[in-house]
Formats: sequence, C-alpha cells, structure tokens
Amino acid sequence: MEYLSALAKGITPYVAGEQPQDKRYIKINTNENPYPPSPKALEAIQGALDDRLRLYPDPHCTSLSQAIADAEGLKPEQVYIGNGSDEVLAVCFQAFFNPGSTVLFPDITYSFYPVYGALYDISFEKVPLDSNFCIENNDYKKPNGGIIFPNPNAPTGVYKSLAEIEELCQYNRGKAVVIVDEAYIAFGGESAVPLLRIYPNLLIVRTLSKSHALAGLRVGYALGSEELMNGLERIKNSFNSYVCDRAAMAGATAAINDGKYYEDINKRVINTRERVVNQLTQWGFRVLPSKANFLFASCPGKDANALYLGLKEQGVLVRYFKLPRIDQFLRISIGTDEEMNIFLEKLKYLISNAEE
Repeated sequence: MEYLSALAKGITPYVAGEQPQDKRYIKINTNENPYPPSPKALEAIQGALDDRLRLYPDPHCTSLSQAIADAEGLKPEQVYIGNGSDEVLAVCFQAFFNPGSTVLFPDITYSFYPVYGALYDISFEKVPLDSNFCIENNDYKKPNGGIIFPNPNAPTGVYKSLAEIEELCQYNRGKAVVIVDEAYIAFGGESAVPLLRIYPNLLIVRTLSKSHALAGLRVGYALGSEELMNGLERIKNSFNSYVCDRAAMAGATAAINDGKYYEDINKRVINTRERVVNQLTQWGFRVLPSKANFLFASCPGKDANALYLGLKEQGVLVRYFKLPRIDQFLRISIGTDEEMNIFLEKLKYLISNAEE
C-alpha cells in the first residue's frame, strides 16, 4: 500500500454482485436480462469486426445518438453516450456537482453514488426512505447541490411517479440538477423523458445492460438539455474522447432500432415477475412493489442471510446486502420461467426445512 495515493488508500470501492466460477449457478443476483440480445444487434456487432478496427471509432457516436434521439423524440444534441451507465454517472458527478455543496440521494439506493461522492470529494447526504421504502419529496425540499436517485429505485424496485419527479425538478429549477437514473424503467415504469421539454435541470441516465440484454457490451447514455450535454462532453473530452468502441456502437444502434423485440422480451420478464410475487406473497413474504426486473423480499421469521447461503449451496445466486434496514431482505433478479421455477422450488425446500 506504500505507493498508493491517500485517495486510493482511503476510498471504499463499489462491490459488484458475485460472479463465482466454482460451479454452474442459476444466476439471479445481478439483474441481467435472462433473454438473449436482438439477433439484429448480434449481426451488427459481427459486421463491425473488420479491418476498420485499426481506426478510432466516431468520438461523437453519431449513428447511436441519432437512433436514441429518434426513439425518444429528441435532438441528437440532447444525447450523450458513455461506456456503460456507471461511467455516465461518474461523469455526471464531475460535471454537475460541486464539492462545496451537498448532493442528496436516498439512504437505500444504488451503492455507487456514495463511492462517486467520496472519489470526487463531493459532500452528500443520505436521505432516509420512509417506512414503506419510498422517496418522500418533502425530505428533498431543502438547499442542495443536486439530487440523484434511480427510478425505479435499486435495490428496492419501488417506483416514483412522474408527477413526483416533476415536483422535485420544479423545486430545484434554477438551482441544481436533478438526475433520474432509469436503468430499470423498461420493466413497467413511465419515463421522465416528457419532462425534459419543460425542465432544463433534469437529466436522465439509461443503460442497455438490462432492458436490451447487452450488459457485456457496456453502453449507457444520458438525455437532457443541450447545456447539460455540453457539460458532460467537456468532462469526457478531458480524459477520454472515445468512450464507445466501434462494435459496441453498431450493436447498440441496432438494438435501439429493434424496439419490438425488446418490448416482447421485457413483457415476458414482467409477467414472470408478477407470477413470482404472487407465489412469494402466498408463502408469507413481504415483497416491495416492483417496477424493475428484480424483487426485494423478506420472509418474517426466516433469516435472509441464511436463505441466501442456503440457495447458493443449492446452486441459486441471489443478492444479499448486510446493511442497516435491509439486512433481512433478498434482492431476486427475474430469470426465465424455468429458472424462477427452480428458484421457487429450492426456496420452498429451505423454508420447509427451517420450519421442521
């Protein structure tokens, strides 16, 4: 550790969901889409793997920006492309949040937010969710240097209405940016994109990892006013102008243009989610209302960590967070119907054995 900077020594990094290699698991712990990418996306990726790889990719991501703009009814100048939404979020922290003011986000939310705050020396306040794990608007109506939260929230899956988001944008208008992280919006929620026409301080972040089954491609993007996009570009061009490679751009563009395919597979995820909710509820679980491709559930009288370890032993991976307020919950990604049937079978076995 003697050669590390003080920052590197002191930072507490983000911890991703486990990816064990010791055996084959039913992997419902990292919110990946259980269905394959669009065949058109795969064909486009393969088509991009030619002698043009000797050339740098388009730093403006022109074709992809245009495809996203067309899909959302925006101008290409209102689209920013990044190497996954995590990188986009990191750039947002640098572009819009100042060290001298306090950024607000929920106490239970995406755990990269406090990491970025510490990394970029930005003060932040974790605002407690209410007793139903909802974001309470009144708690955010105070001086702040910006607001950021996922919608639906992660890891809870709880969704915030468009009217509530507009209320926060109005409160912060002319003061600071409101960032809505829509990583899971394709699974039942209503996007805040219509509000972009009204609020220049609203920025939306998206990823193709979940909704478009392209987690391995690493493509994310932001939507907002041209002024906000300019801020992101200024940061990007200060450390890496080429954030998206040629193959990723080609695949992502084809995926965006194949909306019907993704509507169909995401509807399958939603239908499976609701079936699993009904079953867990019948077994006495508390399941938070989810508009994401995962569930957040607890079983009264059963230790969540014990269930997590028991499922892992039986070849099923879910996510467990040893954190205040949520250490008795499991986050369960929605897999295929077959995968979820096996999960339910193993879970039922564990619950039954615990009762005997």
